[in-house]
Amino acid sequence: MNDDTAHIFTRCIHGGQENCEVTGAVMPPIYTSSTYAQESPGVHKGYEYSRSHNLTRYSFERAVASLENTGITEVQDASHGGFAFSSGLAATATCLEMLSTGDCLLAMDDMYGGTYRLMSLVRERSQGLKPVYVDMSDFSAVEAAFKEHQPKMVWVESPTNPTLKVSDLARIAKIADDHGAIAVTDNTFCSPILQRPLDLGMHVVMHSATKYLGGHSDVVGGVLATRVPEIAERLRFLQNSIGSVMGPFDAYLCLRGVKTLGLRMERHSNSAMKIARMLESHDKVERVVYPGLESHPQHEVASRQMSLPSGPGYGGMITMFLKGDIETARRFLETVELFALAESLGGVESLIEHPAIMTHASVPEESRAALGISDTLVRFSVGIEDPDDLMADIRRALDAC
Repeated sequence: MNDDTAHIFTRCIHGGQENCEVTGAVMPPIYTSSTYAQESPGVHKGYEYSRSHNLTRYSFERAVASLENTGITEVQDASHGGFAFSSGLAATATCLEMLSTGDCLLAMDDMYGGTYRLMSLVRERSQGLKPVYVDMSDFSAVEAAFKEHQPKMVWVESPTNPTLKVSDLARIAKIADDHGAIAVTDNTFCSPILQRPLDLGMHVVMHSATKYLGGHSDVVGGVLATRVPEIAERLRFLQNSIGSVMGPFDAYLCLRGVKTLGLRMERHSNSAMKIARMLESHDKVERVVYPGLESHPQHEVASRQMSLPSGPGYGGMITMFLKGDIETARRFLETVELFALAESLGGVESLIEHPAIMTHASVPEESRAALGISDTLVRFSVGIEDPDDLMADIRRALDAC
């Protein structure tokens, strides 16, 4: 199949894949062998050791590379510029190894708490990195930060976790190119169905495969993809040298999840749009942040770089600010039933959480306050249940507040 011409929903099923040459199996087998027999010392079939080479992992990596349009061939890289890891943070940590001691890392000021923890509380000490955080929804602030700090890498989340800021990825990629910096996008909230940062000029894209790619809350993983052959060569070396690779069972589950990614993202997005509009009109809600709403500060940018093949699409994540205080939020979170109170996101089931107490507790309180992560902020991950049932669940919980 020509991945360059196939529609993205077709690539979810077939991208980067071939039927098994031995049996004709339409799903790649789970190759559990840790090592491979050699005909003579150094003479083998392209596989030596499973940390370095695993065909199940390759299958998932190639699928993501196809969806993200890396454009890298198998001759250039075994998995077409896709690299799978044991978790999203393992992928992030490996990506940061492209930097050297003392390098400046320019990062989005609002991001997943675990990413902040890794950059500021681990790598600033152990690797000597110099993270600088800036609001990348404000391009003038990005330009000023580049001039002042000369970063070697820029790390963007768009939309951000949890305040859903949106950055102009094409403009950030251009300024990174102009300054010789590596431009990386955490694309977890969108998946390749809604947004393809490599097409916008970014050099590397990262996903927590635990979320939308896996899609069923039954696997933990991460993935990087790049369109730059030299970066692919570096990541291949780092993936093998560091060794935090995705195991074959997890790769199989993630590949299974990718098969339905297009259908799920369509449902997540359409349902979230309905729920966001309902919340925006509710008298117990102070404010709703969702890129699809005209009230979102970067709605125009989001509409330009996020979409479904069938039309507008803004993802399944919603941020809501309740009227009241932390006890109001607690009552609401304890009352919902269809929305499970749990960390993570992107599964078929709907989840809800309180970032200040849960996912972003590692971010200093003063930093949370500056970012607007207040005690009344609630984050929704809208699943694929019937949206009318989800809205009824939310209304009932709001009535109890």
